[in-house]
Amino acid sequence: MRVSKWILTVMAAGTTWISMGHALAADNWPTRSIRWIVPYTPAGTTDILARIMGQRLSEKLGQTVVIDNRPGAGNNLGTELAIKAAPDGYTWFLVNPANAINATLYEKLPFNFLNDMDAIAGLVRVPNVMETTTKNFAPRTVPEFIAYAKANPAKINWASSGSGTSVHLSGELFKMMTNINMLHVPYKGAGPALIDLIAGQMHVLFDNMPSSIGYIRNGDLRALGVTTATRSPALPNVPTVAESVPGYEASAWFGVSAPKGTPAAIINRINREVNDALKDPKMLQRLAELGGTPLAGSPSDFWAIHKMETEKWARVVRASGAKVQ
Repeated sequence: MRVSKWILTVMAAGTTWISMGHALAADNWPTRSIRWIVPYTPAGTTDILARIMGQRLSEKLGQTVVIDNRPGAGNNLGTELAIKAAPDGYTWFLVNPANAINATLYEKLPFNFLNDMDAIAGLVRVPNVMETTTKNFAPRTVPEFIAYAKANPAKINWASSGSGTSVHLSGELFKMMTNINMLHVPYKGAGPALIDLIAGQMHVLFDNMPSSIGYIRNGDLRALGVTTATRSPALPNVPTVAESVPGYEASAWFGVSAPKGTPAAIINRINREVNDALKDPKMLQRLAELGGTPLAGSPSDFWAIHKMETEKWARVVRASGAKVQ
């Protein structure tokens, strides 16, 4: 009996010291640079947002936020790397719609994102843009595109920034609702997909607005429609896809998470700094130029958004029949 009490006393003391250690680490955090894993190539929306916010947070935290691009496996390579990282506040992950979509799109994943990561903060929600190459491709409106696709079944090369992205599923939803056939060509990020679209090797892309808006404005790409229910102030003359395909709606959302078990004090500090950044007029102007609406809120608010989006896109994946092994 005395041995059992002694063991319990030692265990309790150990737990106390661990708790004190976590508190001390949180109080001193950060003392070195922070790695922010972005699961796509440079020049896409995830990368653009991480660099814009990372610069601001570097200034506020007094330590460099290093963007670590880890593309591959439809977002899952970078996700798994983040999940396996130490929960010490020095590894962050750029959450994107693929983390909600992949839960259903992939039959087997070695993780459950909602259970294996701690939500920190929302960043922004943006429209996607249905855009086409200007190189020898006739359709200039959504109805013209649908008519062309039906007259040329399986001859449209439809690019995406990767299987499971909102860019991919926006196309799947359009394909399902218009009953057309397109050849899906997934890339490892928006950057390389945009290069081939501009060159005319691809015909259409449903890209996140921030990575495409510059090309649209300078005439390298032709915007046929935005995927949100209402027109975007960033591209006010571009109609919504829903004006031609009633009921169509999709958007992309982004945020920050960390490995499960990251101290709450650190999570709350990052959340506070992100929310402060999303109130800054210069930051708001920059996001508005990219077509974004801020997603300020608590860690639980962002977790709830992720859960809702997971359920929403599960219905689309099942209805469209899209699957990735």
